[in-house]
Amino acid sequence: MTGAAGHAETAPRPVLATSEPVMIPMAEGRFLVRAWQIPDADGTTVGEHLSLTASGQREDISETAPLVRLHSECLTGDVFGSYRCDCGPQLHLGLERIAAEGGTLVYLRRHEGRGIGLVNKLRAYQLQDGGADTVEANELLGLPAEARDWGAAATILHELGLQRIRLLSNNPLKAEQLAGLGIEVTDMVQHEVAARPENHDYLATKRDRMEHRLLHVDD
Repeated sequence: MTGAAGHAETAPRPVLATSEPVMIPMAEGRFLVRAWQIPDADGTTVGEHLSLTASGQREDISETAPLVRLHSECLTGDVFGSYRCDCGPQLHLGLERIAAEGGTLVYLRRHEGRGIGLVNKLRAYQLQDGGADTVEANELLGLPAEARDWGAAATILHELGLQRIRLLSNNPLKAEQLAGLGIEVTDMVQHEVAARPENHDYLATKRDRMEHRLLHVDD
């Protein structure tokens, strides 16, 4: 695979630091949470990420393909509840499903705006308000439509012993890129939330131009 900085990656990156697992109770359930410091694709900066593993998950979870959600940081959606995307509802639904079934959610920071950063994401929003779709807005800014780096996610999964997973996602690109880093995705588990009037076009663009498997977005 190729990282965000354009470097081909064939192995997980080193873990620079990690915390001990800490139990954190949440509205969705109880999770063992660990923080991870892992080099970014450029090799000069470091990202901090989280893994949240369901407390009390089945003892045989490692003998199957556990449920895993890779969730990209979205400050506007995850924290402020923006209706322009489906990120916040996807995060909470993912935690609910993992709490019920067992598995792990990896929260990936430095993924804002599919990897273009918060300032550029808001610049892209302005272009979208002028009629551009999400792909066109990034291109008008001279940026790729998809700039996320999955190397840190693969490193965390390897460290947790999760080399064979069921991926809770609608995005087949995630599975393709994880495969290049030694993570076998045995199944793509649909993870769709209801569209809102404010994010309908955003979701339709993900379906039509980015090959996301969205089954309930009306034309």
